[in-house]
This record gives sequence, structure tokens and C-alpha cells, in this order.
Amino acid sequence: MANNKDIISLDEATNLAELFQVRVKRTPDKVAYRYFDSALEQWIDITWSQMADHVARWQEALRKENFEPGDRVALMVNNCPEWVMFEQAAIGLGLVVVPLYTNDRAENIAYILDDANVKLLFLQNNDQWQMLKNALVSKSHVQRIIGMEYFNEASDEHLMTVDDWLPDPIEQYTHSVSQVHKTTLATIVYTSGTTGKPKGVMLSHGNILWNANSPLDSVAVYDSDEFLSFLPLSHMLERTAGYYLPMMSGATVSYARSIEQLAEDLVTIKPTVLVTVPRIFERVYNKIQSQLAQKSSIARYLFNSAVNVGWHRFKCQQRKASWHPKLLFWPVLYTLVGKKIMQKLGGKMRLAVSGGAPLASDVAKTFIGLGLTITQGYGLTETSPVISVNKLEDNEPASVGQPLRDVEVKLGENDELLVRSPGIMIGYWNNDEATREMIDADGWLWTGDKVKIESDHIYITGRLKEILVLSNGEKVPPADIEMAITKDPLFDQVLVIGEAKPYLSAITVLNPDEWAQLAKSLDCDPNEEYLNSESVHNAVKERIANCMKDFPGYARIYAVHNTLEPWTIENGAMTPTLKQRRAPIIEKYSDAIQKMYEGH
Repeated sequence: MANNKDIISLDEATNLAELFQVRVKRTPDKVAYRYFDSALEQWIDITWSQMADHVARWQEALRKENFEPGDRVALMVNNCPEWVMFEQAAIGLGLVVVPLYTNDRAENIAYILDDANVKLLFLQNNDQWQMLKNALVSKSHVQRIIGMEYFNEASDEHLMTVDDWLPDPIEQYTHSVSQVHKTTLATIVYTSGTTGKPKGVMLSHGNILWNANSPLDSVAVYDSDEFLSFLPLSHMLERTAGYYLPMMSGATVSYARSIEQLAEDLVTIKPTVLVTVPRIFERVYNKIQSQLAQKSSIARYLFNSAVNVGWHRFKCQQRKASWHPKLLFWPVLYTLVGKKIMQKLGGKMRLAVSGGAPLASDVAKTFIGLGLTITQGYGLTETSPVISVNKLEDNEPASVGQPLRDVEVKLGENDELLVRSPGIMIGYWNNDEATREMIDADGWLWTGDKVKIESDHIYITGRLKEILVLSNGEKVPPADIEMAITKDPLFDQVLVIGEAKPYLSAITVLNPDEWAQLAKSLDCDPNEEYLNSESVHNAVKERIANCMKDFPGYARIYAVHNTLEPWTIENGAMTPTLKQRRAPIIEKYSDAIQKMYEGH
């Protein structure tokens, strides 16, 4: 095993651009990034010295735009080496980077570009521009729009392809780093807010540097490691743990082609480390369970035995169980079961870091039992983002780990987790009121999560703020969506579901008169037996979609269950102040909810 003495300390790099420069000087010939070239149909390696040449060229192009330090530039690009080239070039000039989700709505992107007063926008392709151009008509502050591909409106002076925008590659350019203090604003990351409008989280160079370094005390990363990057870099978990942490430790990052091709890329790249969200494990788990149902009882027995023995082995390694004779069967069970699963993950994976949302205990137990080391962490965009992670020698999968070095935690009112650390954001961009609501006068950030703390481990027990966390890590305020939907007279009441689920769904109480009209338009009887027919579901989802045009792309209702029975104080579904009681409603419709997520 290679050592991890190559970690760049916080004393050696005071800002993110210096971190890149130190890495280039230390290991110039080592492979930094690997990506798939679709034209050549092969994987291409880029060394750190080659990256430095690219970054210098990109920086020269940015320099010619005559931006001032602190100006904002945005990118709406898939994970690729150009993402890093653009950001490193920008932060070296003291510019502030605003990452955007590639699948977000045009109206949402336009709001962010306007709110942050973005001067330059870097797009993936012409389709994005076609989606955005009408929304950006009045956004005159965007002085330049560059794209990886050619635009249809090539005559527009604001539009340029990257190839035309970048200077002559034959020339030699110098990558420079401005005198940027660690407290200087590095990025503004927009996250969905309870008002329906996204809020811009301001993170400094020091916030991110500390957060990339601190987890290395809990989880060793080696210069021989290879990360497979597939979570969007617009998400702070991937940006900190899958971009800056590997740079700090000297590891290589390979960029997956897509989620659809992830299974194939895992086998090809054979990563040793995977930063992921529970949804990926859930997909594989569901597929395994589906396949097991079709197999013989002997095959199911072998699988369950492998998981159970492997889990006991894990507990022994954690010194939480004593040796048992059944452990003698582990080598055989691993060969017959566990190894086959691990081969589908590439065969070399030694560590998977799961964050962004809680990982279900049965899913965690299955993969750990099969031989995969999974450590679960927790954090918020506002904390850069990691707050805690399970140390490998004290790994409690039911918890979200122990606080990182220099992180203070305590319980507030109603057992709310309060956090104070070097990763706490500067504040929300242009929103002092929201900042004061999040961070008190003593510097404690109020997470909105209800927890218990036992043996230094943090256990999430509930959520005080009305926020749903999907299994892909996206955070969605259900009250805003419910309010928007009930503006349509068809819906008397709505409850949005999605906590730890792969997508949003809704229980809807339809207005009887409006339901009769809808049924007539669909040529069906207005009887309750037709409420949840396919044609009615499609019509209801279309009405809901019309109500949610102003919401981000991930806040989409994929499944519904309709009823005519109103929720009242008398039947326990409403509080005396006429607020919906989520738990009783979810319990009442548990069968319907299960059906809405079957097969996912």
C-alpha cells in the first residue's frame, strides 16, 4: 500500500489556487485526471503539468475579459477536466465561481445569474443556450457566454465557443495566483430555500481548504487512489470530497461518462474510492433483491449467509462483537457471493463515502456484509459541506459519524444540532436576514436537524425544518410546493412525500366538483374507483407540473395518489391550528406510498 505522506498541508496552501500550484510542483508527471474522449473512443490521461498548461491558457482568456477581483463567473458544465481548468483559472485571478446544475430550469438559472450579477457564463452545449436565451434577454450584465460546442446564433457577439475564446495553444502562458487571503470569497453555491427562491451560500477559500483537509484525519486517502467522479461538481460534497480532497492527497480523478454508463465505467476504471449518495447503493440493492427473488432457495440462503457472516466480521473488526466459528466460512462465502458483487464495482474499491442523505440501515448492512467498506458522513452546503464522518476504526453505520477536527457541536432547543467550525459559510449572498436566521451571534449554525449524540457519534432522529432530503441529496421544501399546487382549484389538500426517496410524490385530496369536471373531460365516471387510474394520474401530474413551473428541475412530482376524503382535525390529519400532520397522513396512506415507489 502506498503511503499518504504526500498530503499538502494547510500551511503550504492558503488559497485554492495555491493548492493547485503546489500539487503541480510536487507531482508534475503524475496523472491528475482521466476522461473519455468520445471522438477517439478511448480514455485520456492528463498529468498535473499538462493541467497547469491548460489552466494558464484559460486564465489568459479570462484575463482579456478585464474582470475585477471579486467579479462572479458561472459554469453550467458536466464533470470534466475543463470544469477544473475554468475554476482554477478564475480563482487564480480572484474571481468568484458560481456553479450551476446542468439540469436546472431556465427561470432558476436566470434568477441566479441576476442575483449574483454574473459577468461570464460557461455552458456545456447549444441545447442549454436554446433553453436559456429567452430567460436571459434582460440579463445584460452577462458580458460573455462561452460553450463547449458551437452555438446556432454564431453572429451574437456575446457568444463564443471555447475553441474560439481560448488563445493560441502554441504560445506559452503563465498561471498566476492573486494575493488571495483564505478568508476571501471563493464561490457562491445556490441551494433551494424555503421561500421558493434559491439562496447563495458564500464559501471562502479557507472554508473549503479546511473541509478538504479535516476528513483526512478520519479516512485515509493515498496518492495511489483513484476516484470515480459522477456526482455533479455543482454539489459541494463532490466539489470538496471528490475534487479538492484528491488534489490535496495526490490521488487521480476519473470522470464517469454518465449515470447511465456508471456500471460500465466502474468495471473499466476500477476505482479505489467512491464518493456517492445513498441512491446509488439503493439502485444496486434493489437490483440484487429483484434478482434474488428469481433464484433458488439455495442461492438466497448463500447470499443471506454471506451478508450475515460478513456483518459479524465487520462488528468484530470494530471490536463490537466477539469471534464466532461461523467466521471460518467467510473466505468461501466471499468467493461465492461477495467477490462477485465487488467485481461489479470494479474489484479494487476499498472505500465508499456516502453522504448527502441518510443511508438505510438494511442497505448499509448488505454492502458492508458483502465486504465493501462504507463510511457515512453528514453536512450542509452552508458548512462547506462536511460536519461529521465515521472513522474507519470506529464506524457506526447507523450514525452519520463523529464531528471532524475543529468542529464543535451541541444540542439546542428540541435537540436541534448546532455546529461551529472553520467550515461555516460567510453568509448568504444578498440575504443578511436569512444569514441571521441560520447563524446566531455566537457563531453557532442551526442545522434544523434533530439529533442525539452518543459516544461522540451523531444520530439524525428527525428534521425540525420542513425540508425533505431525497436519496440523491437534494433538499426540497415541501410546504412551498404544496402551496403552489393548491392554487389549482382541483386540489383541496396536498402532502408532498420524498424523505430518503429517489423522487418526489404527492398525496392529493381532490375537490369533488373539480374532480367531476376532470372525470368528464377524460370520459370516465366520477367514481372513486377511477381516482387512481393511469389516465387520471397523468392528468393530475400534468396539472401539478403547470403549478410548479417556477421550481427547480429536481422538484418534480413523479407519482401521485388521489383521494376525495378530506384531512380534518377530527380524523387526526390536521392540528388545531389547521396544519397538516405529516406522520398520521403518511401512516394512513402507507400502502399507496409504497406502491408509488415500487421498483425504485
